[in-house]
Amino acid sequence: MTLPNLPTDGAVVLLVDDMPDNIAPLHDALDDAGYTVLVALDGASALERAAQARPDVILLDALMPGMDGFEVAQRLKADPMLAAIPILFMTGLTETEHLVKALGVGGCDYVTKPVKPLEVMARMGVHLQSARQARQGALERQQARSALDAFGYATITVRARDGRLMWQTPLARQLLLRYCGTEAPATPADVLHWLRRHLSEAQRQLEPPRLTLTQEASALTFRLHRALGESERSDDSPEGEWLIVMEETSEASTVELLASSFGLTQREAEVLHWVAQGKINRDIAEILGASPATVKKHLERIHAKLGVETRTAAAAMAVNRVRSVQHPGAH
Repeated sequence: MTLPNLPTDGAVVLLVDDMPDNIAPLHDALDDAGYTVLVALDGASALERAAQARPDVILLDALMPGMDGFEVAQRLKADPMLAAIPILFMTGLTETEHLVKALGVGGCDYVTKPVKPLEVMARMGVHLQSARQARQGALERQQARSALDAFGYATITVRARDGRLMWQTPLARQLLLRYCGTEAPATPADVLHWLRRHLSEAQRQLEPPRLTLTQEASALTFRLHRALGESERSDDSPEGEWLIVMEETSEASTVELLASSFGLTQREAEVLHWVAQGKINRDIAEILGASPATVKKHLERIHAKLGVETRTAAAAMAVNRVRSVQHPGAH
């Protein structure tokens, strides 16, 4: 018999059948092709072997005494750790109802007995490749999330329909607790309101404005990154889950730069910084824990030191100074 030239990549196959003689030719063919083959002769043993070895694919006899293949498949699919393993049924049943049942309990394909090793391996190859691609996609998504977290970003996913926070990095959990006082599965009210307000823009692939929450001399910025799963559809009522990227920035260095550049006190530099961020006196007072009248007095002194008459001119000087330091080659 000529075996197909299929890459096995060391794949582990769990072969389940209560009649060893029936599967001997298939076992030998798989072994010769380079697969690692495990055997179970009943349903209970199949579940035990699957839990221990986590095979890449399962070839499952439909009719076995005691626990049949249909029940085995149901139990495998009910286990989150095993549910993604492709199951190919081996059956002598050709009635439509049995084939439908095999697919209904989680089988991805079936072959009829007596099985033909070449056909089995050809079908297995297709499903193994699909399973590998799915695992690789999941791994890449997890690596992307971990990379965002490692580079100082935090990410969360929020379900727009009910506002549930579905997933978060450890850094995101810390930041949400510190800035908003909330923990999963609750999404901060400001974040949820911002998300729902700008969903239509995001659905049209427009860049929605970012949300910024401030705390003393730091700021937490939220950016709507992309839709996940069902939300990647093009109707007028996007739902599903959305990936949001958060980044915290400390304003301390900017405040120090403004103070040294313009001869300002620490508090005056803080006021100027927030003026440059477009904040009004009332907002600045809340951020700094002062009164609007005190902020106004600080601003008057800032105008005098900078030689300007308006807050717009003061803000422009602050922005230009910061840019000249952060991007010295820019014009």
